[in-house]
This record gives sequence, C-alpha cells and structure tokens, in this order.
Amino acid sequence: MMAVIQYILYPAILVLLAVPLGAYIKKVMNGEKTFLSKILTPCENLVYKMMKVDKEEQMTWKKYTVSVLIFSGIGLFFLFLLQLLQGALPGNPQKLPGVKWDLAFNTAASFVTNTNWQAYSGESTLSYLTQALGLTVQNFVSAATGIAVLSALIRGFVKIKEQGLGSFWVDMTRIVIHILLPLNLVISLLLVGGGVIQNLKGAKTVPLLEPVAVSAEGEILEDAVIDEKAGTVTIGGVLVPDAEIITEQFVPMGPAASQIAVKQTGTNGGGFMGVNSAHPLENPNAFTNLIEMLSILLIPTALCFTFGASVKNKKQGIAIFMAMFICLVIALGTIAVNEQMAAPQLAQNGEVNISALDQAGGNMEGKETRFGIAASSTWAAFTTAASNGSVNSMHDSYTPLGGMAMMLLIQLGEVVFGGVGCGLYGMLAFAILTVFIAGLMVGRTPEFLGKKIEPYEMKWAVLVCLATPIAILAGSGMAAVVPSVLGSLHNDGAHGFSEMLYAYSSAGGNNGSAFAGFSADTVFLNISLGLSMLFARFLPMVGTLAVAGSLAQKKKIAATVGTLSTTNAMFVFLLIFIVLLIGALSFFPALALGPLAEYFGSIA
Repeated sequence: MMAVIQYILYPAILVLLAVPLGAYIKKVMNGEKTFLSKILTPCENLVYKMMKVDKEEQMTWKKYTVSVLIFSGIGLFFLFLLQLLQGALPGNPQKLPGVKWDLAFNTAASFVTNTNWQAYSGESTLSYLTQALGLTVQNFVSAATGIAVLSALIRGFVKIKEQGLGSFWVDMTRIVIHILLPLNLVISLLLVGGGVIQNLKGAKTVPLLEPVAVSAEGEILEDAVIDEKAGTVTIGGVLVPDAEIITEQFVPMGPAASQIAVKQTGTNGGGFMGVNSAHPLENPNAFTNLIEMLSILLIPTALCFTFGASVKNKKQGIAIFMAMFICLVIALGTIAVNEQMAAPQLAQNGEVNISALDQAGGNMEGKETRFGIAASSTWAAFTTAASNGSVNSMHDSYTPLGGMAMMLLIQLGEVVFGGVGCGLYGMLAFAILTVFIAGLMVGRTPEFLGKKIEPYEMKWAVLVCLATPIAILAGSGMAAVVPSVLGSLHNDGAHGFSEMLYAYSSAGGNNGSAFAGFSADTVFLNISLGLSMLFARFLPMVGTLAVAGSLAQKKKIAATVGTLSTTNAMFVFLLIFIVLLIGALSFFPALALGPLAEYFGSIA
C-alpha cells in the first residue's frame, strides 16, 4: 500500500508545483512584472548594457537559428579546450591530467546538447574548475537554449503576419536570470540542508570501521575471516590466495549541490559523481531524493501550462499536458509492475524471496535500499521521460520489460514532457503531424491554433519527429557491425544488444542515462555518440524555428463548425496514437532483438 501511495503522490506533487511555475514562466517570457522583478530586472538590464543587446530586436527565424548555432558552437569549443587543458589550470586540487581528445569531444557535445552522457567518472576525471566553469555553465545555458527555441515557436503561433520571433539573446538572459538562477538557488539550499556536499575541499581517504576482503577480481568476500596483522584472508579455514584487505575508502568532495540542482531542473542529468544520484553524498536520503526527482520534470511540466496561457487557450495547454501525462503513467505502471513482480529467474526454485512481506521484495538488484522499488521506478520513468538521464538505480539491472519501457520513452523522441523546451516543441511537431493526418481523413485543410498547416510546415515537422529515430537507428546499426564495440559490452546475447541500443537511444534522444553494463569510452563510441547527440539536438531546433518563422507570417483563421478541435479527448487520443505509432514502426524490430527477445527467453 505504501508503494501505491508513493506512485500517486509523486506525480500529484509535481503537477501542483508545475501549475504556478508555468504561470510565472509565461510572465517572464512576455516581459511582464513578477514578484522578483525589482531584484532581477536591473541585473537583466545590466547584461543587455554590457553585451550591447537590443532589447526590442525582432530576429527572423534564420537569424535566430544562426544565433543558436553560433552560441552553442562557441560553448562546444570552449568546453573541449577546458578539458584538454585542465591539468595546467587552477581549481584542480587532485592534480587530475587533461582529458583525452575523443572523450573531451564526447563530453563537450554531451553537455552542449543538454544530453550529459558521461563516459567517465566525474570525481576522478574532471577538476572542480571544469565541473563548475564548464559543465555547470552548460547545464544552465543548454537548458535555456531549449526554452528559448520553444518561446520562439510560441510566438510563431501568436503573431500574425509578422517576421520577427524576438531576440535569442533577450530570451537567454531572461531565462537564466529570472527562471534558472532563482529556482536552482532554492533547490541547492534544500539539497545542502538535506546533506548533499558543497565545498571546495580535495577528496579524502578515510579508514573503514571494519576491513573488507576482496578477491583478485575485485569481488567482496562476504564470509571471509580477516587477520590484519598477518595480512591473511580465510574462508572456512581455507586460505584465499591473492585476496586483498581493504582498510581505507576514497571519499570525493567538491561543489556538488549547485551542479546537482541544475542538472535536474535543466533536464541535464550529468552526475557530479560517477554513479550519479545513487551516490550517498549526491543523494543521501528520501528528502533529497524527492527534491531531485520532482526537479526533473518540474519545468517541462510547467511549460505545458505556459504554452496554454501564452497562446490564450489554456485548454490547448492542458490537452498537450494530458497526452504527455497519460504516456508517463502508462510507462511508470509498466516499470513498477515489472520491477515489483521481478523476472522469473529470480524466483526460480525459490533461489530469491521476491515477496513483499517484511521486505522490499521484487527486483531489488541495482537499487539502493534507502530508496526501494517505488522511488527507484518512479525516478527511472521520470528521467527517461525527460531528456534528463540522471539515475538513482542502475537501469542495466531492471527487468527486460521494465528496461524496455524506459528505452521506449527515450526513443519516442523525449516528448513525454521531455527536456526543458525541446520536449514540448517536439510534442508540438507531433501535434502538427496529427492535425495534418486528421485533416486528410476528413478532407479539410489542417489547422492548429488558427494557423493553416501546409506542406512547408509538414516537411519540417516530419524532420523534427524523425531526427531522433534516424540518429538512434543509424548510430546503433553502424555500431553493431564494428568489432571493437563488442569489447564494451558486459553481457552477450539479447541483453548485450539492449545495452548498445540503449546507449545510442540515450545519445540520439539527448537523454544521457545508460545501461550500466556498457563501457563507452573508446574512440569510435565517443565520436559516434557525440555526433548522434549533435544531430538529434540541432536538426529539430532548426526545424522548429523554420516552422515558427512560417507560422508567424500567416494570418489567423476563424474557427468554424468543421474545424478539428485540438483540445478534446479525441485529439489527445490521436496525438498519443501518432506518437506511439511512429515509435512502434521505427523501433519494434530493434526492440524485438533486444528486450523482447530477452523477456521471452526468460519465460521459455
């Protein structure tokens, strides 16, 4: 019963917080006064003055696009160089060397595209300067870029016979100063209060309360008898050769809370620690877990209500929200049921007790005992619905169908709320596709929010919808025939294929999470995954801005009796159907070779 309450409570709190935040974001993006305006507007104006930005500029969609690409390109180059040179720069108390070029490219592409795929362990690879000046800055500006592009699209729907979509530089400034900074300041303080570390100290080595014995392969010897003085390890009186006695533990330090806050609210996902939010110093307890988990979908959910208020049609925002929310609930239910029931192999011959009597039960493999199945499954659904990628459990250890639900959420294009900004403009591309198909069915020119949807918008909308499947399938297809990729798999057969497919799904969906059994730090994987991230991030942005520019130049068409309603239950159903149809057609063969084959193999 407690688990059921948790599954209901988490989404309910999310929606309650998202509604007022959506109203606040709408005011910010329209330049209206808010309760923070007296404090933040002078800071905003100071930035315009220093950067010589024209606050009233109205960029065409092409100029807006060029601004996005140049800004992101500069960020990519700067972060790449910062990693290469970190060994010679300050802010590096552990004296970490510069990052190798292919990993530096992969990481730069990852954080600039709001993906935050990590083929490295943060606490042992990147200096504090790189984490703060490189990664944390990109966490802010890559998230702001997604919201800015969405804002331009919203103006495309609102404006009538105009060329301009606003200024990218104004949008970026407002988003960072009025939305991301104050929100993340509050969340950072909550996390620090909950026990998340925030300091500039070097990593420490501390003594263990009790020594631990490990085998030559690094596995902990549970029933070992340790004689520290003699330096011997025995099990049942038999000496274990090559066993090592561990008496100390490496404890990472650093400015974690400030990066963790924006990694969640900006749907970035890159962990300060290698194991992300499963680490007790990054996510120590149920309170911090709740704050971090809600933060993942807070802005993406709020933007649905921002959209409805901005186009002066709140029902339209609610309809888009409901389509996303229903998909999320279905995915969450699939993950939760499969993890609570566990895989048949666990219960085979009574080897593992999977009952929930006086214990968590189900499939606890790869999950933290301080969170359990409910909080882990909810986090897994939230992080793969958003293009977030942070984890508090290891997705590689989930059941075949539980893992498939997470993978499919990413493969749908991260439009079930998705990343900040990009999730909603991706879903609006699907909405344009839906009204076009519905218009063909009834023999009418399709319309959406009073604007005719014509071949120009359809071509770009289709590219936006198909960019993720192209990146995922092309990337994973090439990787499947590269012999060196096999060395990165920790499993063979169907599960090994799932590990590789998930990696390219995560990159192509700009998600960033991984099946933990996949070691991706090779030249081929770093470059190919990096290129997949860039393709899947910027092609949809260009397409969205092209659609926005075209819509802004159109006149409004009055609704008639024959106009297709885009706010009722039928439209919500059609929208979900189109999203799932494209996902099923694109990925069913690949899923059949991976998680589905693994599932049916487990029950055979």
